Amino acid sequence: MSYKVILSPIDGGEACRRALGSAYEIAKTSAGHIQALHVKTDSKEAVPLLGEGMSGSMIEEMIDLADRDANERARTAKAMVDEFAAENNIPITDDPASVTGPTLAWILEEGREDERIAGRGRVSDLIVMGQPSDDASHSSLLTLHAAIFETGRPVLMLPENAADVVGKNVVIAWNGASEAAGAVAGGMPLITGADKVTIVTVDTEKSVGGVGGEALADYLGCHGVTAECRAIDAERAPVGEVITNFCSEIGSDLLIMGAFTHSRLIQVILGGVTRNIIANANVPVLMIH
Repeated sequence: MSYKVILSPIDGGEACRRALGSAYEIAKTSAGHIQALHVKTDSKEAVPLLGEGMSGSMIEEMIDLADRDANERARTAKAMVDEFAAENNIPITDDPASVTGPTLAWILEEGREDERIAGRGRVSDLIVMGQPSDDASHSSLLTLHAAIFETGRPVLMLPENAADVVGKNVVIAWNGASEAAGAVAGGMPLITGADKVTIVTVDTEKSVGGVGGEALADYLGCHGVTAECRAIDAERAPVGEVITNFCSEIGSDLLIMGAFTHSRLIQVILGGVTRNIIANANVPVLMIH
C-alpha cells in the first residue's frame, strides 16, 4: 500500500503551507498526487438570517461583500499553491498518470468546507491538514472532525512546529480496539518506512483485556517492522496527556492512534482522549475512525 492520492484543504494560511510540505514529502516516496482543495463559501449562506427592517439593497450589498471576500481568499490560496509548486518544481496537472513523479492539482469548489472534505476525502488515500489553533475559526475544527470521522481515511494532523518530514520515529497508541487497528492499517506506509517504532499502551482504571501490544508487534514483524512495546501507568493523569508526554520524551515525530467518538457533536462538547490530542498534540498525529 502507498499514498497515491493525498488531499489537503487549502485556505492560504501558514498551516496549509506546512500541510503541503508534508504532503509533498510523502508524495515523493510513492509518486503521489496531491489535491490542494480550496472551498469558497457560498455568499448566500454566509449572510446571516436578517430580521425585519433590512432592505433588499442592504442584503445585496452584504452578499456582494461576502463574494469579494471569498474571491480574495481563493486568489490568496491559489497564489500560495502556485508558489509552492514553483519552489519545489512540482507539475500542476489533473492527469497525474501522464507525469512521472509527484504531482499537484488545484481544486476549487463552493459550499461548506467540512462537507466537501468529507466527500473528497472518501476517494483519497490520506488527508493532510494543520492542527486547529486556539484562535482558529470553529469551521476549521469542524473540517478536521469531518475528515477524521466522516471519510474512513487516515488523517495526518500537523501542529505548528511540525517539520515537513514525519514518520522516522513513530509511536503507536494501542488499546486493541478496532479504531486503533484501523489507524495501524492506514499508517502502514509510514510505519514500514520508519527508523524506530514504539507501541505504547496506557494502563488506566478503565483498561480492559484484549489484544495486547505484543500481538501487534508480532503482526508488524510479519511486515518487516521491529517494534518495541512500552506499557505506561496513567496515574490518574489524562490519557491524551500521558501519550503526548511520552512522544516528547522519546523524540517521536509521529503519533498513530485511533479516533474515538459516538457523535461528532458529542466529541466536540464532551472531549475525551481524541479531543485532548487534537487540542494539545505537540507532534504530528495520524488518526482514523
